[in-house]
Parts: sequence; C-alpha cells; structure tokens
Amino acid sequence: MASIKAAMTEPQSSHAFRASSEAAWRELAVKAIKGADFEAKLVSRTADGIRIEPLYPKAPGLHARPVRAALGDWRVVQRIDLPDADAASVQALEDLNNGASGLALVFSDAVSARGFGLAAADERTVAAALDGVMLDLVSLRIEAGRSAAEAARSVLALARGQGLDLDSLRLDLGIDPFSVLAAEGGAVDAALDAAAALAVSFGPEAKARVLRADGRVFHDAGASEAQELALTISAALAGLRGLDARGLPLEVGRKRISFLLVADADEYLSIAKFRALRRLWARVEVACGLTPEPVQLAAETSFRMTTRHDAYVNMLRGTAAAFSAGLGGADSVAVLPFTLPLGLPDAGARRIARNTQTILLEESGLGHVFDPAAGAGGFEALTDALCEKAWALFQQIEREGGLAAALASGWVAAEIRAVAEKRERDIRRRKLPITGTSEFPDLAEAPILVLQPAPAAPHGGDDPARLVAHRTAEPFEQLRGRADALAEVTGRRPAVFLATLGKPASFSARAGFARGVFEASGIVAAMNDGFASLDAMIEAARASGAAAACLCSSDEVYECETGHASYEGETLAEEAARRLVEAGFSHVVLAGRPGEREAAYRHAGIEAFLYAGADVLDYPGRLLDRIEAMT
Repeated sequence: MASIKAAMTEPQSSHAFRASSEAAWRELAVKAIKGADFEAKLVSRTADGIRIEPLYPKAPGLHARPVRAALGDWRVVQRIDLPDADAASVQALEDLNNGASGLALVFSDAVSARGFGLAAADERTVAAALDGVMLDLVSLRIEAGRSAAEAARSVLALARGQGLDLDSLRLDLGIDPFSVLAAEGGAVDAALDAAAALAVSFGPEAKARVLRADGRVFHDAGASEAQELALTISAALAGLRGLDARGLPLEVGRKRISFLLVADADEYLSIAKFRALRRLWARVEVACGLTPEPVQLAAETSFRMTTRHDAYVNMLRGTAAAFSAGLGGADSVAVLPFTLPLGLPDAGARRIARNTQTILLEESGLGHVFDPAAGAGGFEALTDALCEKAWALFQQIEREGGLAAALASGWVAAEIRAVAEKRERDIRRRKLPITGTSEFPDLAEAPILVLQPAPAAPHGGDDPARLVAHRTAEPFEQLRGRADALAEVTGRRPAVFLATLGKPASFSARAGFARGVFEASGIVAAMNDGFASLDAMIEAARASGAAAACLCSSDEVYECETGHASYEGETLAEEAARRLVEAGFSHVVLAGRPGEREAAYRHAGIEAFLYAGADVLDYPGRLLDRIEAMT
C-alpha cells in the first residue's frame, strides 16, 4: 500500500505524456482516413465560406470578456402568443409561476408571430393580456409589427396606471421598422418618429429599450451567420441615426436600442455569433465617437431549424440552441415550444420549453460560467472570422446606401437568396441531414396535439425584394404532405417495392438507403430478407401492389452476367429491370450510380438512379406526380 501511495503522490515525470505537434497529428490523421483527401474529408466550411479546421491550438493571450451586461443567469423568456387576451393572461401567469423570468408578448402582425398572437394592440387588450403580471419584477418584450408603436404606448399607459417607475422597468418595446420593411415593404420614418417620441419617456439610465435590431427576419429567410450579424448591426446603426436625426444624442440613443439574434443547433457557430455581435457593435460605437458599453442582447431558438415530422427532435435542437445562446452571452433566451411548426403550442409543450432552460441554469449552472469559450482555439477563430466576414458585409450595406436602401433595392434579398438556395441544394442531397425528416423518418408516428393548427405559410407575393420565412425541412415536408393526402384518398400510402438481389450482405446497405429516401417523402418502402430466385422476386413484386420498384444490391451483383443466349452480355440488373417492366412496373429505379452501364440500364427500363449526393427529392417527386395523375 505504501508503494501505491507513493506512486500516486510523487510528481509525474515530464515524460509521462509525450509532447506532440500538429505535423505529427496530421500524419496520423492521414493514415486514419486511409489516404483520402485531407481537405475534403476533415475540413468543412460554413455558409459564409469560413474554414472549420479539424484541430485548433489553444488561442494565445487572455480572451475572457464579459459576455452579458450583468454576470449571472440569463433570463428565461416565454412567448405569450394566444390570440385571446384573457387566455394570454392565464398563460403568462402560468409561465411566470413555473420558472420564467420574462415574457415576450406577441401580436398577430409581428413578423415573428408564426400565425398567432393578439389581434389588437390597444390599451384594453394589453391590460387584459398582462392582468396580474408584476411588470416591476419581470422583463417584458413586445413582439409587434406595424402596431408596435401602439402596443408600446399601451404598455407604458398600463405601467403609469400602476404607479410604476418607468426607468426601473425591464422593457423592450420592440419598435422594429426594418423587419417590417424587409418582410412587407413600406417606409420606416413613421416608426422612427414614434420611437423617438417614446424614448423621451425614459431617463438616461433607464433599463428600457425602444428600438430593436432583430436578426430573426433575416435568419428565417435563410441568411448565413455573418449575414445575420451584418444586417442586425446595420439595423441598429440605422435606428441610431434615425434617433439622432430626431434630436436624441448618440449617447442617449444607443441606450434605447436592443438586439436579438437567433440560436440554432450548431453550438460552435451560435456561440461564436453571439460573442461576435458584442465586438461588432463596440466597433460601431467607437466609429461613432462613443466609448463601448454592454448591449442588451436577447436570443430566440431558431424556427427555421424546426420540423413538423418527428417534432420531438425539436426538443434536442432547442436545448442545443439555448445552451449555445447562454454560453455565447445572451442576456435572455426564449426557447420555442417544440410543437410550434404544427400550430399553437399547448401547456405541455410550453412547460418543456421552460424546463429546458431551468435544467441548464439550475442543474447545470451554466449561467455562472464567465465566457466559457475564451481561449479555445476553435471558438476564438470562429468568432474572429465571423467578425471579419460580418464587418465586410456591413461595409457593403453602407455602400448600398444603408439598410433601408439595401432592402428596398432587393440587394439584401438577393444576397440571402443565394445562401438559402445553396443550403436547400445541400439539404436535398442530404449533405445537411435533418433527423426525423430527411434521415430516419417514421411514417407511423402518432399525431401531436396543438391548440390550433398552424396557418398556411405566407407566399411572399411577387416582390423579389421581400424576405419570406422558410423552414429548412419544408421541401421534404411538402412531398410527405402530398403522400399523406394520397393515403387519405386511396386508403393506402404510396409504395415502392425494394427489389433486392443477391444475399443480404450485398443489398442491405443500398436497400436501407433507398428506404430512407422514399420514406422521407412519405412513400412506403418495406425491407425484405431477399429472395431465393429472380422468379420469386418478380412474384413478390407483383403481389406487393407497389407503384414502382427499386433494384437494390452491390455493383458486383448488378454487373453479374446472366448468360442468357437471347440476351447476350445482359447483366443481372438489366434482366431484373426488364422482367419488372414485363411484369407491369413502368417505373423502375436503381439504388447506386450507373457508371459506364447507364445506357444499357436505361435500355432495360431503369429510369432513374438513387445514390449518395443526388437530389433525393427529385425522383420521389416525379413518382408522386404520376401517382396523383392516376388517382
């Protein structure tokens, strides 16, 4: 025992852990990937083209910075979006009594309303919705569109009626003319006039904010991280200029502006994005001749990343996003209920949204960590790169004449559209997989209850300058919706027969891939154990009643020659396709790349090929077109 104790207490030799170098690690990494291209295999890029290296050294120097205006826990914010004011009051009190410390009061004309919220912003409606809420004990954020000024005045009237000191209240009155301009068009002058008039209601040290620079409208339309940062900073600067032009000095005006960014399930980029915003705005303040001060930065989890199918995965996405926003420095975080894409969330979904943050704060203590990403090479590099990219875009917006001019001209929409279209191509090719939607779909999932179904998404009109919100899962959901509708009409779901060839070891991988492709579009593709002969496979195909057949096996099996005298040189894949066509299958597809035999395969009746990297919605969409035409 004495020798063991001595071994545990003696200083470790300097040779206990051998020093290594990046070159040595790289050599081992190249061996591990067996000669594959290092850049293609281990280096990735963000939507902004920023390199994500596989390995980063510790960042040199001291990097820890205050990441929140005040140290300690961030505030837990809950959206109050019931259309009825009395019900909204009940909802608000339930949230506050069960862990929330802030509210976001949503009006139906808000760009972020998602189809719900209070229809009127008058004093009576606002007073009813906030009945029983102690405004001096919680934070309140207003979510309104063109009625934002009226809603703000109604909140101030309520506070004055209760004899509250306005300067002590944590209010974000949320006048956001640039989100309205981006989504609906119009002018910003009236909103800026109202913001300036409301700003004089507060003293220089008031906690309240009047204008909001909100990144959601840009994120929901498909913006990259750097684009969201640049456009949000541009909105804040445009608001600051507007207040200055209306008589509020810059020193006062900047204290009346809040910021809101979106956090998604990419922890690294979300943490870096929130850290970057504070640096970027500080740079703007310095350029304005001001000494930087902490900003009020709110976070909301991404609506763009949520899905209608296997919606429970949204809980995981929301948790990752809330974690990232909190560690990145958000002063408050709102977690969207996991059922929001389906409709108005019920009490259970709201409770889970609250408890997501409660666990992070109370059980994990994340609010007590001071800038946890400081000094980590990857986070510091990403933060620096985002600052550089976003600042360059911000300068370009200035050259376009400022945010209002860049939005009105369509420049912003075109820039975001290019990023969104690239992202959609990657999603359709499953380079950006969506769990439960494009990967591991469950066609037998039970329906999830909501208080009201979600209304149809707005089309956006014919104006290419307008920004339209899209969730990334929508291309898959649209096809699955069509398949669901066919199932309701015909009594059975559209189906594809998996025509497996050879032994399970040969066909299992591609059969599983094909099944995932079809079921992601709502088309059944049942697995099987293989067939003793080609005749048995053809008979099973006939009996299946499927609309199409998909050949599944390895290239080696596909290319085996059958030896039929009547079809000299014919491979097994070609014979199987020919016989499926003869059996009445006018739609035959092959899982795998065709290679040099594409012409022969097509001559045998194979009309399409499914493989990794292909647009996996193309063929299922065409197949549904044909089934719908025959229904």
